[in-house]
Amino acid sequence: MMQIEQQQQQPQQQQNQLMVQNSGSLSFSSHLSKEDEEISKSALSTFRAKEEEIERKKMEVREKVQLQLGRVEEETKRLAVIREVCFKTQELEALADPMRKEVAQVRKKIDAVNKELKPLGNTCQKKEREYKEALDAFNEKNKEKVQLITKLMELVSESEKSRMKKLEELSKNIDSIH
Repeated sequence: MMQIEQQQQQPQQQQNQLMVQNSGSLSFSSHLSKEDEEISKSALSTFRAKEEEIERKKMEVREKVQLQLGRVEEETKRLAVIREVCFKTQELEALADPMRKEVAQVRKKIDAVNKELKPLGNTCQKKEREYKEALDAFNEKNKEKVQLITKLMELVSESEKSRMKKLEELSKNIDSIH
């Protein structure tokens, strides 16, 4: 704001210097012709008109600046009210749910555990499939083994019968020879 006033004061000081110079040239007007006097008066009136226009514009700028400052002050007050409302809202939320932080922490932990559970569940399913496949393969081989043992027992039994039969025949043959 001080800079604006300083900037506005500088052109005014320059204009005052011009007026002093022009007034000095007016004092010499007795030596000037009427035409020169008319030109000087015209220049002086033009200068004064410009000076008045500059003053009027300065006042307009000052008014605009004051309006803007007023708006800024109003907005600052509104912002303070909004901040107060926000603060009170936060207090109300804290009152409404005093365990909110703890609940949020437990929810975060649940989410973390869920993330850990998913790959573990996939691993369990994979291992269960592998176990089932291995168990099926084991049972299949066990069945095959039982079948082979049964066949072996049959073969051994047949072999024994056959050998016994041959032995009996040999024994009869030996008895008949005697």
